[in-house]
Amino acid sequence: MKTASRLVLLVLTSNFASNYICAEWHQYRGPSFDGVTTETLNVGNLKKEALWKVPTPNGFSSFSAADGIVATLATRQDEDGITRETCFVYNASSGKMIWSADLAPSNYKSGGGNAGAKGNDGGDGPRSTPTLHGGKVYVYDADMNLYSFEAKSGKLVWKQRIGKDFDGQEIRWKNAVSPLIEGDLVIVPGGGAGNAFLAFNKNTGAVAWKNGDATMTHATPTIATLHGVRQAIFFMTSGLVGVDIKNGKILWEQTHPFKVSTAASPVVDGDFVYCSAGYGVGGGLYKVSKSGGKFSSKRVWFSKDVVNHWSTPVLHEGHLYGMFSFKKYGNGPIQCIELATGKEKWRTQGFGPGNVTLTGDGKILALSDDGHLVVIQASPLAYKELGRVKAVSGKCWSTPVLSGGRIYARSTKEGVCIDVSGG
Repeated sequence: MKTASRLVLLVLTSNFASNYICAEWHQYRGPSFDGVTTETLNVGNLKKEALWKVPTPNGFSSFSAADGIVATLATRQDEDGITRETCFVYNASSGKMIWSADLAPSNYKSGGGNAGAKGNDGGDGPRSTPTLHGGKVYVYDADMNLYSFEAKSGKLVWKQRIGKDFDGQEIRWKNAVSPLIEGDLVIVPGGGAGNAFLAFNKNTGAVAWKNGDATMTHATPTIATLHGVRQAIFFMTSGLVGVDIKNGKILWEQTHPFKVSTAASPVVDGDFVYCSAGYGVGGGLYKVSKSGGKFSSKRVWFSKDVVNHWSTPVLHEGHLYGMFSFKKYGNGPIQCIELATGKEKWRTQGFGPGNVTLTGDGKILALSDDGHLVVIQASPLAYKELGRVKAVSGKCWSTPVLSGGRIYARSTKEGVCIDVSGG
């Protein structure tokens, strides 16, 4: 009996630990690469006074949260007066800055600015989100430099110059992709011929594999298991590309139109992959199959009316929820789309190209581009708003994070932490 009791306790403890780890939001779109957290959200605490606020000048980097710290990228002037992307790491409880590290110059050569939530100008600032993992902070800056820093001190562990040493292809508005951790690998796109898909050892920075000739976009890849094979799914200018995590082998490719920029990440549901882009392109659903050891894919549906500019939707019970619009700043809708058909179930205006997270109790945590945090019931029946608060000023094209009972959100001006834990 004692042995059995210990086994039960061990299982329960392991499950608790696993759930706790999963609740941490250590990288862009969370621990499962899908914008979903296991945590529940107490809407009644949404309007509590902010636990802390910090300045986050320019850019659309989101927060990552793990191991008692949070990290994001913003801008500041260095000692020579050059405005640079900068990695800022804060204490998650107090908002006190632990360290910072200057990165690439914030010069996107695309007429930035910061005209406010209803305008197009969003500012020349970083778009990539840091990754926190195993006591390290991984950063992929605008000039395609990939860094590993010690999380406690900010000491540089290693650096890979993808832009210079892997024939990196600079795209308009430069890099916006966030680094992804899978096992011992840090995975990013960005190099030239033979270097389009890259994986590095997370501890040493050594090249683990490289492959492909496709041109990168602003879309951060996702990682999922299709037909028993763990793979990174990249959204390139040519379309979707599935790459074997173990060796970098290209498993399948699926064309999807491209114009100017693609920025929303692929969304995976079993053997189906959804993707969408702006500039008159639209969205589509593709089925990935495997026969005789070979992968293939085919289109299920395509619609120019299903448009994600850079706002990646979340998936819940066969439906996509998120901001679907193109250049409808300050007013674009949040929508519910049936994944299997691409048909709209409902829409509500007034969100713009913000972003969403799905909670463990079936709620959508939405951050509108004018700084409102809105909680919505994830149901295809109708739009049902459960709570709302004006969280930050400035423009918000970043993703809200729920981790450890706290919401972390930011704009081009400030970052905020709201404690929503407790009864």
